[in-house]
Amino acid sequence: MATSPAANGSFDVARFRAFFPSLADAEWAFFDGPGGTQTPTPVGDAIAQALTLPLSNRGATSVGARNADRIVLECRSAVGDLLGIEPDLAIHGRSATALNYHLAHAISADWTPGDEVVVTRLDHDSNVRPWIEVARRTGAVVRWVDFDPETGELTADAVSEVLSERTRIVALTAASNLIGTIPDVAAIAEVVHRVGGLVYVDGVHYAAHHPVDMATLGADFFVFSPYKLLGPHCAFATGRRDLLDNLRPEKLDPSSNALPERFELGTLPYEQMAGVTAAIDFVAAVAPQRDRRSALVAAMSTIDQHEGRLLRRIEQGVGELPGVTMYSRALERTPTVLFTIDGMSAATIAGRLGELKIAVGAGAFYCDEGARHLGLSTEGAVRVGVAPYNDDEDVDRLLDALVKVTRR
Repeated sequence: MATSPAANGSFDVARFRAFFPSLADAEWAFFDGPGGTQTPTPVGDAIAQALTLPLSNRGATSVGARNADRIVLECRSAVGDLLGIEPDLAIHGRSATALNYHLAHAISADWTPGDEVVVTRLDHDSNVRPWIEVARRTGAVVRWVDFDPETGELTADAVSEVLSERTRIVALTAASNLIGTIPDVAAIAEVVHRVGGLVYVDGVHYAAHHPVDMATLGADFFVFSPYKLLGPHCAFATGRRDLLDNLRPEKLDPSSNALPERFELGTLPYEQMAGVTAAIDFVAAVAPQRDRRSALVAAMSTIDQHEGRLLRRIEQGVGELPGVTMYSRALERTPTVLFTIDGMSAATIAGRLGELKIAVGAGAFYCDEGARHLGLSTEGAVRVGVAPYNDDEDVDRLLDALVKVTRR
């Protein structure tokens, strides 16, 4: 077996796949990556090693405490390279949902009745419900922004129509987990900042496919989940230092007031953090460069080309199915395809594909507002997502299976 996923100047998917135990027998074709990716051996090994090394709480001089410190610092450094931030701005959380609730509570502490918060119908509910709930608590007004159901686009003009001098924050996705749309966050941030508002970006689906540069993105806050990028189930948030410095989240009195520990409740899960570092290093190893940040940018660009080619094959094949409607139409989008087929429920299609060992998603994927805006029923639609480990054989199996399923 190869010791690194790196290839000579191109993405070698067979070499990459060799690191995934769940792909070893090629029994299943996994197109459910938007809900969580498969895990490569180096990530599992890093988690196991962290759990079996001498380990104890940080802050002491024992070998266990030193190991814990090293794991945490290495993880923050890796997340910093992925997001283009300083390591001490990488805030660990149990999930993106948990971080969004935690930060929404802290951010809204000084809101008053009549202040306004903007949410979009393109977003996962984890970046909608926390803001609706803090608005209810503070007396703030919730403003909704719609995306164009025909194109899937969410524009800066649409956002600007609901802004006012009372806008406190706009909660926005960097990429829709439902239909893949990638809004122009920088353009939206510009119009929001013009009225004095802040921009809180859900990057969970985006960071699985693209490197993040907080300096150019325009986001004031950003959250992502490593398990969408080959890592363990947890999340990280970040934000502008001046904003984080002035937030006072609820915390235990003896715990640190420093960044980022101020926002991290309880003992950190060191094994998760070791796995996150390993996942980021694994992606970076696809295209070795002079430093990890440069390697991540190069690797994700290379992987993006691979995923894009497979996406085009899938879109063409799905588009030829009888009675199909495809909803992923934005010009800039992730390798995500949402579709329905007349006369068949999404659950039925996904179930029949599962019988053929093809894993896809079915439903609204916690984007109920977006699904309703598209005119979908409560059953939602079928979602196919491309991950780095998918290959042409996977696509062949998917398209052949869809033809069989729709003929039954």
